[in-house]
Amino acid sequence: MSEPTVFIIDDDPSARRGLTRLVRTAGLKAESFRSARDFLDSENSEGPGCILLDVRMPEMTGPELQEELAKAEYCMPIVFLSAHADVPIAARAMKKGAVDFLTKPVDKKDLLGAIRLSLARDAESRTQLTEQNSVHERIKGLTTREREVMTWVITGMLNKQIAAAMEISEETVKVHRGRTTQKLGVDSVAELVRLCEKAGIAPAEPHR
Repeated sequence: MSEPTVFIIDDDPSARRGLTRLVRTAGLKAESFRSARDFLDSENSEGPGCILLDVRMPEMTGPELQEELAKAEYCMPIVFLSAHADVPIAARAMKKGAVDFLTKPVDKKDLLGAIRLSLARDAESRTQLTEQNSVHERIKGLTTREREVMTWVITGMLNKQIAAAMEISEETVKVHRGRTTQKLGVDSVAELVRLCEKAGIAPAEPHR
């Protein structure tokens, strides 16, 4: 994974310079933008990192950008910065997933703490996404019948019970079950259950 970047979005030139200097002094990579639109048009905003976002900006405000990013399923953590004690705005921003809402002039310790928390959350979410994608790729290698057997196996039912529920022979269940565990690289039902949970695959429901 590439080095994380702190993206600073603020229409005030002096604020951008000050924040950029602070972030870089802390040993972190920083890029600054004078508007939300400039950030959206940037080609370098797809990697790991977090966003320091001013609330009140012309054309597109910080909260409006947050909404745009949410619509695009862009999940980079956001720390809001405001020159005003905008309590209602802060409450809405936090409810929509912002990591923190800090009032200017920002305490350096508080800001760096919020940035490091944001970068940690971003790294964790990207790791989870990578794992999910890996699981989905492995599951795509299963046949339709193997996947069906898998959804029964994770219920905890025995081969004999699965065979009866699927109206196939117990030997056939054993064969598909063996191929499934081999393809997915798991050694136990517990591992298979955890893998399916990551992929969002629910257990089969017995016919009533």
